[in-house]
Amino acid sequence: MRIGVLGMQGDIEEHLAVFKRLNVDAFRVKSLKALNTVDGLVIPGGESTTILRLLKLTGLFGKLKDMIQKGFPVFGTCAGMILLSKEITSHSEQDALNVLDISVNRNGYGRQVESFEVDLSIPLIGEKPFKSIFIRAPLIVRTGKGVKILARYDGTPVMVREGNVMASSFHPELSNDLRIHELFLRMVKDASRH
Repeated sequence: MRIGVLGMQGDIEEHLAVFKRLNVDAFRVKSLKALNTVDGLVIPGGESTTILRLLKLTGLFGKLKDMIQKGFPVFGTCAGMILLSKEITSHSEQDALNVLDISVNRNGYGRQVESFEVDLSIPLIGEKPFKSIFIRAPLIVRTGKGVKILARYDGTPVMVREGNVMASSFHPELSNDLRIHELFLRMVKDASRH
């Protein structure tokens, strides 16, 4: 199994380090050629408009959207969630991949100085709370019918899944807890069986 981390901008090294700890072959994806060699892709946190611009410049935008619509497993964290969403209500002019039926507000939890850590209950990965780090995190303001809510903070969804697409408002790669990445690896394994 080979996992790609979209290598445009953002928390790329942090995700690669988690997969290394899990003994999984993972590398940066910055080209169509590289994208075609992976079984699943992480879209990391960073600056969503920059990542979007680079996706379009490299020709990855259309190909990635097509692959996701055909069942390719993808996991977006923070800016990655914004890029996967159907609607960015705070910046309606911003394009996105439109593959996850949620609406989000960019920086919905405040600016960098308002970053915070919280222990979240994520039943799907076990009883132990997950230390979750929110940095200029997107706020989910709407979820579609097919979207499963995997975790909430103050009653608001912060981790969701719809079929082959999973996303979190927070940065699991900044925690020492590997369980969310393990969950994504199970998604990728399941997808390869179908």
